[in-house]
Amino acid sequence: MDILGALKLAPSPPALAGAAPPATPARSSSVHFHLANAGAAALVAASLLVADPSLAFIGGGPYGKQVTRGQDLTGKDFSGLTLVKQDFKTSILRQANFKGANLLGASFFDADLTSSADLSDSDLRGADFSLANLSKANLTNANLEGALVTGNTSFKGAKITGTDFTDVPLRDDQREYLCKIADGVNSTTGNDTKETLFCS
Repeated sequence: MDILGALKLAPSPPALAGAAPPATPARSSSVHFHLANAGAAALVAASLLVADPSLAFIGGGPYGKQVTRGQDLTGKDFSGLTLVKQDFKTSILRQANFKGANLLGASFFDADLTSSADLSDSDLRGADFSLANLSKANLTNANLEGALVTGNTSFKGAKITGTDFTDVPLRDDQREYLCKIADGVNSTTGNDTKETLFCS
């Protein structure tokens, strides 16, 4: 049986003489309004992205919605921000301020954190510092528990008073160097820096 032929359409009622035509829903103007708003929002987001990449963490990827990968973020202020699993791979972060930031599981793979980048009081548990340069970085009272480092990760001249290195897989020469400059107790974990480094 022809399905279309089986359908019975109800006839439209006859128009009354002098009656106004039925009103059309004002849906199309509402749709245009929402589309205009969406376009404006997209333009604002794009302008933020061009003006300052640290204001609009672009991209996606394995570390969540906010990505600052491979960018020059010298001197940027990320202090006190929640940046869990943030991707800073290969970024230039000289003199960047991460004081008190939540950087749990963040990636600083091959990042440049030299020239007094401030990571003091930050939560860096499980962060990836493979190949990263932390020369002269401020790690005072930071919690690096379980952070990943490699033999090429540099801590030359870093400030590590009260830094917690629990379960950080350091090479012998890295450990030896850090033990020479280690002191203090982490105020959050209560762990002695030298003890977390297994200094003799």
